[in-house]
Amino acid sequence: MSEQSFLVLTVLVKGPRHGYAIIRAVGDLNPQVPALPVATLYTLLDRMAADGLVEIDREEIHRGRMRRYYRVTQSGIDALAAEAERVAANVRAARSALRTAGLGPTPAGGIG
Repeated sequence: MSEQSFLVLTVLVKGPRHGYAIIRAVGDLNPQVPALPVATLYTLLDRMAADGLVEIDREEIHRGRMRRYYRVTQSGIDALAAEAERVAANVRAARSALRTAGLGPTPAGGIG
């Protein structure tokens, strides 16, 4: 699963959102991640919908434009949970290797 898919699913677990709200929420989750371009987001949402991870919740007109809301499916929740566990296992392995090499985090939170 791509980092972008992971972050979009993480946002949608909190409830249905439209495209611009997804972009903003992903930015709020991790400001270090570059903003999702609109075209990339909708390509990603289309692919995730085809894979059964998200679905359209509803559509509404807002200021004369169609706004489509997406929600995560149970398959999306399951995929997100599995990916979160995989990432957590990788983090545990990296931290263990750093500690073994004497390069673990110092009390101030740095490496050394």
